[in-house]
Amino acid sequence: MNKVEGVIFDWAGTMVDFGCFAPVRVFVDIFNGAGIDVTMEEARAPMGMLKIDHIRAMLSMSRISALWEEKYGRSFNEQDVENLYEKFEPALLATLAEYTDPIPEIIETVQELRKQGLKIGSTTGYTDKMMDIVVPNAKKKGYSPDFYLTPDATNSVGRPYPYMIYRNMEQLKLSASWKVVKVGDTISDIVEGNHAGVWSVGVIIGSSEMGLSLEEFHALSEFDREVIISKTEHSFIKNGADFTIKTMSELPDLIERINKLIAEGKRPSAK
Repeated sequence: MNKVEGVIFDWAGTMVDFGCFAPVRVFVDIFNGAGIDVTMEEARAPMGMLKIDHIRAMLSMSRISALWEEKYGRSFNEQDVENLYEKFEPALLATLAEYTDPIPEIIETVQELRKQGLKIGSTTGYTDKMMDIVVPNAKKKGYSPDFYLTPDATNSVGRPYPYMIYRNMEQLKLSASWKVVKVGDTISDIVEGNHAGVWSVGVIIGSSEMGLSLEEFHALSEFDREVIISKTEHSFIKNGADFTIKTMSELPDLIERINKLIAEGKRPSAK
């Protein structure tokens, strides 16, 4: 039938780890350890990418690149990327289990989607070794997709390339890209979905793009919440999202809306 067959979710900042703090703090720490002060905003900007690619992207930022040259008297090289990653991986693995709590509303939403007969896939910027921690801990707490893989399964070619989505489609037997919805919390997620030709959806509250913890979000005034929600929504749309949702509870209704668009002959990025 011509309707959505499956949903492919990101992990951190989308389904677990409200605000996607586990990797961000480690990125800041490893750069500080190398004598380079980076901001949380800089650490978040490439979020969603394979983590070694994320480090490479941070080093390529003009301000960080200039600081590196100032400190070391030369441009960064690939060995520097690898050296930083060698520090990043064990530091993340040591704390990752603490950041596997499901984000509010996701367990109920996944249950609802499964009742509708939808397959649940997932992609991530984490590696297999990292997911060996995240997956069982999230499962104990109530969230487990039908399938997951990491860039380790696609020759270390992660987002924004679409290959992880294609592997999900193959495994879950999803018949066409326009019958698939990708949901994520970063610009890399949105672009991954665009490149795969699926419906690309940005989730706002709890996202890395928003960058707030649950406590920080709830501490905001109603006005300030609406301001940051609007800012995050604009960022997703500007970068190619077909749709945004504030929270995961809105997803079942959005899928019904997408089904109507499909019935009218509409396709992703052509609402």
